[in-house]
Amino acid sequence: MINSEFRAIVVDLFDTLVRWEPERLPLMEINGRPMRTTMPWIFPRLQQRLGSAFDLSGFIDIYTGVLEEIALERERDGIEITCWERFVRTLARVSAVPSDEAEEFAEELTRIHMNQVRAVTTAPSQRVEAIRRLAPHYRLGLLSNFDDARCGREVLADTGVAELFEAVIISAEVRLRKPDPRIFRRMLAMLGLAPHEVLFVGDTPRDDVWGAYQVGIPTVWISKGAATLPEGIPEPRFIIKELSELPQVLGLLG
Repeated sequence: MINSEFRAIVVDLFDTLVRWEPERLPLMEINGRPMRTTMPWIFPRLQQRLGSAFDLSGFIDIYTGVLEEIALERERDGIEITCWERFVRTLARVSAVPSDEAEEFAEELTRIHMNQVRAVTTAPSQRVEAIRRLAPHYRLGLLSNFDDARCGREVLADTGVAELFEAVIISAEVRLRKPDPRIFRRMLAMLGLAPHEVLFVGDTPRDDVWGAYQVGIPTVWISKGAATLPEGIPEPRFIIKELSELPQVLGLLG
């Protein structure tokens, strides 16, 4: 029997609907640590634009400092700070690009970065099929922490099922991030539903499970094989290993 408790299913994007594969990015040592990064595409453009003013190690120091600063602001304030803003801040501190040109150049660097992010993101067919099976029975929404709205929506479009989602929020569009309750309330408002009428599906215990719990939305945790939830995370309604299992959990057999 189909589960009629819920009127809508809202899913996370990265590592829930689509698979982010950073292991396909080049490995580069940054500040003494090996990292998978898009910087091998960014650095040549910086070199071309800045010429002799471009200092690789200095840029890396400034950029990683900005990353740490943004991480603290996100955690403290529950806000999204976009990839574009990350580059704007970095360029301002590099002081090698005129201020009236920095925003446009930051957008160019953002697109270079995001094109590579998109290139290493795939939509597994079994996950896409799960969405197709759910769509006739539930209203669908998507709520993602992602720092570039354009790329987020392109990644969703690449799945081939974007049209099945009637409510979509990318954190970069609303300047809020999960687990902040405000972004979940925005999704509820878009759907016009009460929390108990919505089932939220995600893979990140704190952002997805705890975040939705704060506003009373039942959850599905995609455990990816993890044995237990971290301490302090409320028990989800369902635990699955893959989005492809959700239709069966909700009674959609065959």
